[in-house]
Amino acid sequence: MKLSYEVQEEAGGIAQALGLARTFAAGEKVAVILGDNIIEDDLSQDIKDFSSSEGGAKIFLKSVHNPESYGVAFVEGQRISQIVEKPSDPSSDLAVIGAYFYDNEVFSIVETLKPSDRNELEITDVNNHYLSKGTLSYKKLEGFWGDCGESFESLLDASIRVKESNLSSINSNLDL
Repeated sequence: MKLSYEVQEEAGGIAQALGLARTFAAGEKVAVILGDNIIEDDLSQDIKDFSSSEGGAKIFLKSVHNPESYGVAFVEGQRISQIVEKPSDPSSDLAVIGAYFYDNEVFSIVETLKPSDRNELEITDVNNHYLSKGTLSYKKLEGFWGDCGESFESLLDASIRVKESNLSSINSNLDL
């Protein structure tokens, strides 16, 4: 395995961090999976499907009890109508989780972004760009998703879930 990395010197947003990976992508599609996310669903088929697709972007959604803490997708029928970053009074509970697939155009999109009120380059703006072009797809996750960086409670919840998952898989493999 060959690993490469770049250091994001300040808190400039996920889109800024993604922009630092341009040379690593070498003109190819990219998968962005945030290191503080735990995803129970198997994304391997999604990765295969996206790698053979013409391009665009794909995001993953999960119903949450605190959508105001995330980018929130508003779905009408089978289509996302809009994505709003940390809305104060969301009418949707579908958080855009920390897993994204993009074609190589994403780096040109990042270059056009302006900092938000939080002084960050928002990944929501990248996703809305693809949405406006009609090239954004999504999948709703069924299994557990934990954002360990959202709060101490989310870190605790994810830790308990991982512990219980490991115990149940160990117990199911025991010959009693």
